Amino acid sequence: MADAATLRAARPAAPAARRGTPRWVWALPPVAVLAVAFLYPLALVVRESLAPGAYADVFASEAFRDALGTTVGLAVGATAGCLVLGFALALIVAFVPFPGSRAVARFVDVFLSFPSFLVTLALLFVYGTVGMANGAWTDLTGDAEGPFRFLTTPWGVLLAEITYFTPFVMRPLLGAFSQIDTAQLEAASSLGARPARIVRQVILPEALPALAAGGSLVLVMCLNEFGIVLFTGAKGVTTLPMLVHGKAILESDYAAACVVAVVNIVISVGLYALYRVVSRRAGAQR
Repeated sequence: MADAATLRAARPAAPAARRGTPRWVWALPPVAVLAVAFLYPLALVVRESLAPGAYADVFASEAFRDALGTTVGLAVGATAGCLVLGFALALIVAFVPFPGSRAVARFVDVFLSFPSFLVTLALLFVYGTVGMANGAWTDLTGDAEGPFRFLTTPWGVLLAEITYFTPFVMRPLLGAFSQIDTAQLEAASSLGARPARIVRQVILPEALPALAAGGSLVLVMCLNEFGIVLFTGAKGVTTLPMLVHGKAILESDYAAACVVAVVNIVISVGLYALYRVVSRRAGAQR
């Protein structure tokens, strides 16, 4: 009995949270904010999309199928371009010594905070109808108009998305490259391996998880990109976000807009779940 009393006396006192307010009470404020700011509007969108015949009408429309194909095509193309360009640029920044390489790496972090329309606006200044490239052409040739008009086509949207989203691939790659043991590279080089073989057999296997994580993130962001398509003025390019805007603002067809929004959300959430899985595996392999 004495030993039991001694053990009870030596046992630490229960935290104040256990003796007083239950822990679940502290979770109520953030849950309430989340419910009001996100869950309730999302529920309204889902409820509006359940109007009789709304899904059948939208899925049967050619505009929706074209927008879905355009969205997926642009997202996949931009992601592929970002992977190739991001990998090449990250290799140069990480393994090719040049003055200012650290400043470039830091600028990549700063670039991630830029809004997408700034990049599109810069491209308009260069390749727009009255941009620098067309202005230089007309000055040199005397023509009334310049030849650069691709910015208002899907190729222009693709260029803008690759330009903007490439740093989102470079950032995880630079982190992965910093973890590579330089002794492996030196050993491979001393054995006569050429740079291309070193990249293919030593660097690329180590970078695959980060490459997959960055590519998954870019794919999700490209599927939901609205500002780039809007600012390029590509009238023939209609993505799912643009279709939502057109249905809701221009046509006042809120049921159809909500259906398209729900489809976009489902695709995005599924890809985001894939991105989280890939990111966890990338973190576990480092």
